[in-house]
Amino acid sequence: MGMTMTQKILAAHAGLDAVQPGQLIEAKLDLVLGNDITSPVAIDEFTKAGADSVFDRDKIALVLDHFVPNKDIKSAEQCRQVRDFAKAHAITHFFDVGRMGIEHALLPEQGLVIPGDCIIGADSHTCTYGALGAFSTGVGSTDMAAAMITGKAWFKVPSAIRVTLTGSLPRYVSGKDVILHLIGRIGVDGALYQSLEFTGRGARSLSVDDRLCIANMAIEAGAKNGIFPVDSKTICYCAGRSERMPAVYEADADADYTAEIEIDLSALRPTVSFPHLPENARTIDEAKGIKIDQAVIGSCTNGRLSDLREAAKILRGHKVAEGVRCIIIPATQEIYLQAVREGLVETFVEAGAAVSTPTCGPCLGGYMGILGRGERAVSTTNRNFVGRMGHVESEVYLASPAVAAASAVAGELCDPADIAG
Repeated sequence: MGMTMTQKILAAHAGLDAVQPGQLIEAKLDLVLGNDITSPVAIDEFTKAGADSVFDRDKIALVLDHFVPNKDIKSAEQCRQVRDFAKAHAITHFFDVGRMGIEHALLPEQGLVIPGDCIIGADSHTCTYGALGAFSTGVGSTDMAAAMITGKAWFKVPSAIRVTLTGSLPRYVSGKDVILHLIGRIGVDGALYQSLEFTGRGARSLSVDDRLCIANMAIEAGAKNGIFPVDSKTICYCAGRSERMPAVYEADADADYTAEIEIDLSALRPTVSFPHLPENARTIDEAKGIKIDQAVIGSCTNGRLSDLREAAKILRGHKVAEGVRCIIIPATQEIYLQAVREGLVETFVEAGAAVSTPTCGPCLGGYMGILGRGERAVSTTNRNFVGRMGHVESEVYLASPAVAAASAVAGELCDPADIAG
């Protein structure tokens, strides 16, 4: 029996000719990632283990992105601990205020992840890097600590679901709509501990940014990882970002899949996930008219330059509706700077939006946009659980940047075509 992309990457990093679903393996890692919330716990475990050095200072990335600039004393102390650790061990890839970004947008941008890599991160959305043909998955802080010491991690080899994409995306439909549609079909546990492997001509038609968005939310379907085949778009994206050579893996023709799903991209509509689960997906036609108090455009899911450009196209010449707060968060410093150069930030400010330094902030109910009781937000983030963005009696509707921007103007959930024409 053949192997899937994920299985081939894991076999290679375990030094094995082949692996099969359910098999326990120990694999070498190309990168270990932590942030300002998860790294302190890992550092404590690192110290408890009696370790005095990391396995490779070039293969650890520490990104301060959740509560920075620090929102309170506790977050300041967490960041101080990570700074001290990074300095003590001369960590090459340490990203602090002024040069950081939201980790899952920053690492691909900086060329720290490439096709064929095996990556773990103490953050559930580490699965983002499958967009570049890498195996990447989230782990706990204890696993991160062990990985910083040994450079290895244990995995149970996942089975896989093949998602075949056909057609191409219509106007105002993006990767966010694709993944919300898929989660709506299979549910939040529909791919539990499996690999979501995307393929087909439709997959090749997607931009790298769309793929990053889709892979990012694989975890919201319970998946161990999401992964796309490596093609010319992938290679072009990685060119000039890393000096390492990519390793390209392809699924065998006789690879086994537990299920096969087909999605016609051309038939999709802008999609919104209603509270309080990402699986509560409905088209914008079913969602229009729901009043909102806040719109958030950003996060590791949708804070990339293409997302900001799409939002700016809709906001240009319009004003954010009275009584609505629109918060826009570029995902990295580089994206922020380019948004300034292109006049996007000017467009946002003129429309009445607030533009923030890169941060995860509101996505996890941290800061920069907390909701009060009874308030409702449309957000380009990835989760809408009870209390995710603030008060337990608030509501979060997940959507694309186009839908969020149009809704900010309309003051209610709105089809982008109704605003932009």
